[in-house]
Amino acid sequence: MEENFGPDFITVTDEDGNDFELELVDTLEREGVTYYALFPAVEEDEATGEPRDVDADDEEYGLVIMKVIEENGEELLSTLDSDEELETVYELFMERFFEEEENGG
Repeated sequence: MEENFGPDFITVTDEDGNDFELELVDTLEREGVTYYALFPAVEEDEATGEPRDVDADDEEYGLVIMKVIEENGEELLSTLDSDEELETVYELFMERFFEEEENGG
């Protein structure tokens, strides 16, 4: 029996009701809080089925960090509370990414 381990995709809705599909890259837990590192999903060109060119300079493209919060017994994704929290968690993810690269991950 073959198991396929493809990317995990998560759809999030912003406060304006717009849906965004994000690809889960990594998770980490810090002080009892789970954080997700995500990248915007690469859209496919409807005509060719090929991935569209991604402009890495586009402000819509880049690492997105969210945390899991519990509200009314339901797990939700939320933005981080402060720039300091974001910076700390970003650094932790970067350390993990570089460790994986150095170890051939």
